[in-house]
Amino acid sequence: MVREELQAASDELRKAGEALGGEGDVATRIHDQSDQLAKLATRSSGPDHGRLDRHMNTLSEIADQLDGEAKDHVEHAREKVREYRETVEGI
Repeated sequence: MVREELQAASDELRKAGEALGGEGDVATRIHDQSDQLAKLATRSSGPDHGRLDRHMNTLSEIADQLDGEAKDHVEHAREKVREYRETVEGI
């Protein structure tokens, strides 16, 4: 089962990394977040609210360091994580 929103978030982050040229500390953080979300998208059990919240906070921190196209992609990724989080039972 693929969690479409998380996969879309991962894809948006890959685009953000490409917009940055793939180099630097921020690009590394973006790549790490993209990989983690891609793994969560296909894992047998879905992530909980806490894990999703940590990703959303990290993406917010990253977006604050960017502008232009890269920032837009990170913000779209954060929105996709938020959309998925709304479907998770619990809190």
